[in-house]
Amino acid sequence: MKKLTVAILGAGSRGIDAYGTLMSQSNKYQVVAVCDYRDVRLKLAKEQLKIKDSLLFKDENKFFKKKLADLCVIATQDQDHVRHAIKALSLGYDVLLEKPITPSKKECLRLLDAQKKYKKKVIVCHVLRYAPPYLEVAKLIDKGTIGQLIDIDALEQVVYWHQAHSFVRGNWHSSKETSPMILAKCCHDMDLLQFYAKSRCKCLSSMGALDFFNKKHQPKGASNRCQTCKYIDSCAYSAKNIYLKLWKERGSPKNAWPFNVTCTTYPLNERNIKKAYENNDYGKCVFTCQNDVVDHQQTIMTFENGITANLCMTAFTGKSGRIYKFHGTYGEIDLDEEKREILIKRFGEKEIRKTFDEIMKKDAFSHGGGDVGLVKALYDIIVDKNNAATTLASSIESHLMAFAAETSRLENGKLIYLHK
Repeated sequence: MKKLTVAILGAGSRGIDAYGTLMSQSNKYQVVAVCDYRDVRLKLAKEQLKIKDSLLFKDENKFFKKKLADLCVIATQDQDHVRHAIKALSLGYDVLLEKPITPSKKECLRLLDAQKKYKKKVIVCHVLRYAPPYLEVAKLIDKGTIGQLIDIDALEQVVYWHQAHSFVRGNWHSSKETSPMILAKCCHDMDLLQFYAKSRCKCLSSMGALDFFNKKHQPKGASNRCQTCKYIDSCAYSAKNIYLKLWKERGSPKNAWPFNVTCTTYPLNERNIKKAYENNDYGKCVFTCQNDVVDHQQTIMTFENGITANLCMTAFTGKSGRIYKFHGTYGEIDLDEEKREILIKRFGEKEIRKTFDEIMKKDAFSHGGGDVGLVKALYDIIVDKNNAATTLASSIESHLMAFAAETSRLENGKLIYLHK
């Protein structure tokens, strides 16, 4: 069996802790090179993935000086994706590209042109398209279990602490530096909705705002940092309550998100996590972070084949997980990540329940088994030239939907037609 050699650009939570780890556990891949500007992440890559010193890079120009492997995994910041992907394609790499592709429609099309020019594959990490529970729903719809699909009601529960971690304090707090929320968090959802509808989106309207995470909601007498604040124990959003409480609830995981983002000192433990948030942005008051992405947004869509959908993204939930409801002419299907189950409710018949555990079997890892599913499928896509579910061309539609939704939101819900 041919081993697929891999070079990873961006040694963060997705690049190393997700894809790099999964690939290193497979006999089909060999991760041979890693590039990141942070010494601590390169050290981790060396330890976890057994990378030679000569193939650890801090300078992307040296990393791209020559082709180092068959596949290049690009897991850098959103606005760097296209620049990095085009460099990789020009060297002859196939590319696994973290989502979102880019916050720019023009850049999406520029990358598509480059892919056609260099005739290499670009697979986008819409991992939920490879997740067994989401594929199970697609199978049920395709075989007519609920008759003709009419509409989809989708709820994206960001969960209060994830909003604070990623979109208030963290890397995706600024739409100017990265992407608007509808793209950064919901390009998965946009991708899934057009996948289930089996149609391009005809038009949409979107409304939402940043209503809570701003200075006017900071409690009286609160400090600008959690460790010196009198509300540190009572505030749900305090770094202490989010990181240390979550650390204990999860049983002190060795190397898991969000702790591997909050803390760059290893080993991960309560002491190092506390020291990290007391000295970095993850310990700032959530009401003083200069963030600008929305904390709630509603988008209503009509697809070209007549199917309608509603997507509600909200930070204000106590638990995380998507809840999708599919309404058909002869029944309904509920997919509930929070409860980890799929309910099949044909009209006039007994409800059927399928748990995620029985659907996923051992492929749990993360994203409902989607990370594992993508890495498994990727080998066959690259080596055996199998078709990919999330090619660059097919993934751009979800981005066009997100761009249109953000335009609509900024124009007070204006109805936007996508393909005139």
